[in-house]
Amino acid sequence: MFSVADHLLHVEGEALPRDVSADAVRSVLATGAACRAPVSGAVYGTLLNDRNALEALGDAVNAPPYKAPPRAPILYLKPRNTLAGHRARVTVPGSEGVEVGASLGIVIGHTAARVAAHDAFAYIAGYTLVADISVPHASVYRPSVRFRARDNFCVIGPAVVARRHVADPDRLAIAVNVEGRPAFGATTASCVRGVAQLLADVTDFMTLAPGDVITLGVPHGAPVVQAGERARLAIGDWASLEIEFVAPCAAPGARA
Repeated sequence: MFSVADHLLHVEGEALPRDVSADAVRSVLATGAACRAPVSGAVYGTLLNDRNALEALGDAVNAPPYKAPPRAPILYLKPRNTLAGHRARVTVPGSEGVEVGASLGIVIGHTAARVAAHDAFAYIAGYTLVADISVPHASVYRPSVRFRARDNFCVIGPAVVARRHVADPDRLAIAVNVEGRPAFGATTASCVRGVAQLLADVTDFMTLAPGDVITLGVPHGAPVVQAGERARLAIGDWASLEIEFVAPCAAPGARA
């Protein structure tokens, strides 16, 4: 079982995460502390779960290689090397920059297999913010590992928020602020499948373990950043997640 009483925060340099209040999380972050990812299970991203992303494909969704809109969740793995936490430094590999997708992360509390949608919330320990980072690419068919699985390309946190604090995960505001630019805003209400239905559909064909995370999906139009920029991501009134983007030569000093 993976359980969260309040807010689970793993400060960098500490052996174990803390389970503390929202005010305590903000107090710790105000000191400039960096954090590790507050989870260590498998992390699965979800593609084309945003209505705007599907609309952007237009008629192409009915042409090869897609041939039809997706009938089941399209998942990809964010492997262990991608995991990082608050104030991570992420290497931008090329001049095309990287896309910074802010997504709601659903943190599994109990082993979940063939879960009915009406029972889904009982299997959830809490929620977290996932910065699902990728090299920009046009096609989402068979997601490429080299675009999505680079080091520190999955920044999570700062904390896991206990399920009891989130009244409606399908009505949460999402924001990405890049210094010097207008803020990017979205909402989980634009998802094709809400939290409960996504969990039901995914566990129909695979088992999720306690501590695993599945994202609700990246909103369409997520900003692309370059080395030298910083981003602050937020969901609702949760503590925000900060990321610094650096050039490849700065990689040896990257936090993980």
